[in-house]
Amino acid sequence: MPAILRPRALRSGDLVVVAAPSGRLEPGEEPLLARGVAILERMGFRVRVSPMVNPARNRWWASGTPAEQADELNVLLRDPEVRAIIAHTGGQATIGYLDLIDLDAIRADPKPILGYSDISLLHMALYAKTGLVGFHADIATHGFGSDWYTLGNEARRAELVDLYTRVLTKAEAPGVLPAMGAWETWRPGRAQGPLFGGLLNRLVLLQATPFAPAAERFEGAVLFWEEVQRPASRIWNDLHTLRLSGVLDRIAGMVVGIPAEVTPYEGGGERAGLRDVVLDVLARRDIPVLAQVDFGHTSPNLPLPLGVRAHVDADNQTLSLIESAVAEG
Repeated sequence: MPAILRPRALRSGDLVVVAAPSGRLEPGEEPLLARGVAILERMGFRVRVSPMVNPARNRWWASGTPAEQADELNVLLRDPEVRAIIAHTGGQATIGYLDLIDLDAIRADPKPILGYSDISLLHMALYAKTGLVGFHADIATHGFGSDWYTLGNEARRAELVDLYTRVLTKAEAPGVLPAMGAWETWRPGRAQGPLFGGLLNRLVLLQATPFAPAAERFEGAVLFWEEVQRPASRIWNDLHTLRLSGVLDRIAGMVVGIPAEVTPYEGGGERAGLRDVVLDVLARRDIPVLAQVDFGHTSPNLPLPLGVRAHVDADNQTLSLIESAVAEG
């Protein structure tokens, strides 16, 4: 199992590239992209937009063919001037080119890759194969350029700009992550362990591939996940998949993001929501569960770096990063 591989800490003025490793840029989204670029510049970085982030570049639901998307990513991974890669959006395409990624380029020059949703599949796969710390964090177009404005305010934007900048540029523990909404205790307790997770259905999808994380990756881990556009019954099935694969017997704690369009079961006079199905599958496993945490498809995302040790305190409803996500350059 590869050791954790921290990217080099970014510096003010470093070049970061907004890329299209999954979905296309839809016509009319250019203003959102421009606003997202401005947020990255506010963090102190130079920003370049990849040619594939273009409404004219698309293939079905993706920004290109798997080979084209892998080529874009590999060029950025091999370019020493590029210090970070930010996905402009999520989508449905990442699994198509996992086997085409230049893993040696990642090992030679690890760089932060930022994104959530389908991009979490990329984070989990690369962490499994190389130990790379991937950043489950906001995307440029719909995150920095949209949710940071429609779901947040200037005070929250300033707070997040400071947080992201510290996480990416300082080789030190960021500490307690700032909550915007009210977090919930679904099961009390405290735990420490390396973060691992992303979009739940992508984690389950990854389990059927050679890029599935080794069972040891879950030993003592803090599993974080979110879900979008799924019924509670589907989430119940996916969580049972993790139970049957032994994941839930290994983790030290669980952090659940803000669900988006997750519909409860209602039938026969019974109702089962997300909290109900989570606690049902966990059964008697005595682990803390902190929920409604600020990440997912309906919230400006707190940055959650895979492999970095975190402390989850479900009693006091806090989540802290207790070691650095980046290494001194």
